[in-house]
This record gives sequence, C-alpha cells and structure tokens, in this order.
Amino acid sequence: MLDLGMPLSKESKTLDLASIKTDAIIISHPHQDHYGLIDAADSKIPVYIGRLGKSLIDVVRLLLDKPPLQNEFRNFEKWQPFTVGDFRITPYLVDHSAVDAYAFLIEAEGKKVFYSGDFRAHGRKHILFDTMLEKPVKGVDVLFMEGTMMQRSNADFPAEAAVEEKIYETIKEQENISFLISSSQNVDRLVSAFRACKRAGKIFVIDLYTAWVLELMRTVTGNVPGIGWKNLRVYADRNYDEVLKANPEVFGNFRRSAYQYRIQKEELQADPAQYLYLSKMSKFRIIDLYKGGKAVNLIYSQWLGYLKCSNDECYGAEEIAAYQSDKQINFVYAHSSGHATVQDLKRFAATINPKMLIPIHTECGAMFKDCFDNVYELSDQHVVTL
Repeated sequence: MLDLGMPLSKESKTLDLASIKTDAIIISHPHQDHYGLIDAADSKIPVYIGRLGKSLIDVVRLLLDKPPLQNEFRNFEKWQPFTVGDFRITPYLVDHSAVDAYAFLIEAEGKKVFYSGDFRAHGRKHILFDTMLEKPVKGVDVLFMEGTMMQRSNADFPAEAAVEEKIYETIKEQENISFLISSSQNVDRLVSAFRACKRAGKIFVIDLYTAWVLELMRTVTGNVPGIGWKNLRVYADRNYDEVLKANPEVFGNFRRSAYQYRIQKEELQADPAQYLYLSKMSKFRIIDLYKGGKAVNLIYSQWLGYLKCSNDECYGAEEIAAYQSDKQINFVYAHSSGHATVQDLKRFAATINPKMLIPIHTECGAMFKDCFDNVYELSDQHVVTL
C-alpha cells in the first residue's frame, strides 16, 4: 500500500482497513494526508518510511499528547532499493515542502510502476527534480502522478527565492513586530525567513517545536539554521516545554541547549520591531497583544484555501482570515506551493513517458487528458491489470 493518509475533506469515503490485506505500507513523507491513518492499520503490517520522516511523526504525536505508534516501522535510504516479498522498491528523494519526501519505483514480474508522491521543481532542492529529468526511469508501465496544482497558479511566487524576497521587503523597515504564519515542517520556508532576517538585520523567533525540527534536519545537512546561529532565538512555549521535560529519552540535552538562546516576552515587547515571529494559525491570540500602535505585519505563508475554512476544520482560520480587513494589520501573502506546476508536471510526464498515467492527489483528474498522454482516470474500487 502506497501511503495511508488522513482525508482532507469531511466528504471523503471511509476506508475499511480491515478488508485490505497488504504485505506492507510505504509512506512517502510525513504529512498527515499521507500517513494519518496508519495507527488504524494492523500493527503487524510493516510500515516503511524515511528515518527523518519517522522522527517528525513521533514528535508531532508527543506534542498532540497522543501515544506512540505501535506499528512495525522499517527505514529505507534514498536511492537504495529494498524488497517487500516479490517487489523491488527504489525510493527517490524529491523536492517538496515536507522534508524526507520520496517518490517510488516499484518493480515486479517485469513491470514498472512509478509513484510520484508529492513533488515540485521550484524549491531549494530543485536539483532533485532536474536530476530525475536528466536520468529518468525508463520503461515505466504505470505512472501514478500527483496533480494538486491542476487548477492553481504559482505565478506570484514561482520559486522559494521569491518568497524570501517578499518576506525581506516586508520586514526590512518594519516599525512593529512581524508574524509569519507557516508550517514548522516547511524547512525551505524556515530557511527563507531566516535568510530574510539576516539580510534585514532582524531576529527570527521560533518555538521549541520548530527548533527541534531544525535540530533533526541538522543531522542530515549543514545548510539549515539551528540553535546558536546569529539572528535566531527560541521562544519557550509552556506546552512544548512540558513535552520536552517529560520525554528526555527523545530530546536528550536539546532543552538545555535551546534555553541558552531563549527570548523572553519582555524582550519582544521592549523592541518588537526587531523581530519576525513564527506562529501557527491556532496561536492567533498573540498577534492581538501587539496591536494598538504601529501596524503589525502578518505574513501569511500557507495555502490560501485554509482561509476559507471554518474553525471546526482548521482552528484559527476564521481569525486569521479576518485580519485581512483589519486596519491595524498589514496582511501580506508570501507563499510558493509544495507541489509541481502544470508546466513542470508536463515536463515530468513527457520525460518518464509511461504507457499509462493515472492521476492521484487531485480533485481535477478529468483535466489530465487535456494535458498529458495515455491518461487513465482510475475510480475508487476499480482494478487495473497490467
């Protein structure tokens, strides 16, 4: 089974996991819509996932006060084939807004299936996409390809560098605090925000969870900011702090290291114009504390569709959306999608040149035939035999 994610829509059909017999579950990356249902699967079924991705899932569950997953996890390495029964599977590291994200080549009985997972060509790791085009997999029988951006445009922010520039322009002459609404696991965005702060002579303030994500990233790369770097401080949220104290076997000496670079509320309030504060939609109340004088910069750096959600669907969405018309808020949009544009999807599909292309991860499967060759739109419960 390729990915076992939590549905994004309340209208999604319920999946009867008990009726599905599978030898293994393979998770492409640590986003809820790709792994969110594995705790409902038979714990005896092995779950294959990247090592860093598994670590991020573990910490999210700790922060949400959920018990550890009891599945049998097995790690794979990028570009290193592994086997599940008669299947040979090769993970391809891809550029995505989530770290440790993969596509998979699955081979058996002389057939090849390529599963794209979620990917793009315009992030800070775009070389991964370029390499797949330069050295494509040959002889693919079926390509399962995502199509998140089939009805969206990335024109305003065609690459991550454009997001960095917008953040920089917004904060360089700020006269009050700036807030950045973004995911802690979108490491490219964290890098963009840090680089913008460095250029503007400002300080990027992150919470303990975000600091831990960066700490995990620094085990695999030295190209991301971390604790101890100039222009980076940590705000110790009480809830996250309690999690760190309660789980020393997971976090080791991280809490002690983070507290050396802790910033207090009094420091923020004394000179708020010096700071870009990373926040979540659900933490909207802190924004109101700084209203009343100069306008507060609010840089929204996520999918705009969240602003159309109710609080029941995404807590804080209604309040963040209301800030767009708040005269005390300078509301700025700066976001580049974690998914490939239609133009890049066309390049990818043409290079792979599969015998059959099946749309996935999209609400616009019917549009694929207008853009790609050899498209077969697969419906729920339907079976394709090669």
